[in-house]
Amino acid sequence: MAAPNIVNVTTITAKTVLDADIAASEVDFLANSASSGKVFKINVLSIANIDGTNDATIKVGVKRSSTTHYIAFLVSVTAASTLIVIGKVNGIYLEEGDTLTIEASAAGDLSAVCSYEEITDD
Repeated sequence: MAAPNIVNVTTITAKTVLDADIAASEVDFLANSASSGKVFKINVLSIANIDGTNDATIKVGVKRSSTTHYIAFLVSVTAASTLIVIGKVNGIYLEEGDTLTIEASAAGDLSAVCSYEEITDD
């Protein structure tokens, strides 16, 4: 099935995905499977540094056809602070077969919250 025409949407479902402890290796955080018939509109991706002492870096990318295209690459997140990687001014869509990936510089330092809309036209 092809990705939906977002002009003629029949269903928009609000969703949130969470990761309390981002791994120190690339993780498939949110995947829109091939032939899902859906598009995911990413509204917010927030990365919080839950380590009260050490700064950490984050990588965020969109994987398409096994190649990761980075939205943020080694961006520093100060200890006990939050970084908005994706927001209203720079939202993105995950097409069929796309995956949002995340990776921390150190496990146990960062957590992620992502709100998105799952859009279909059937």
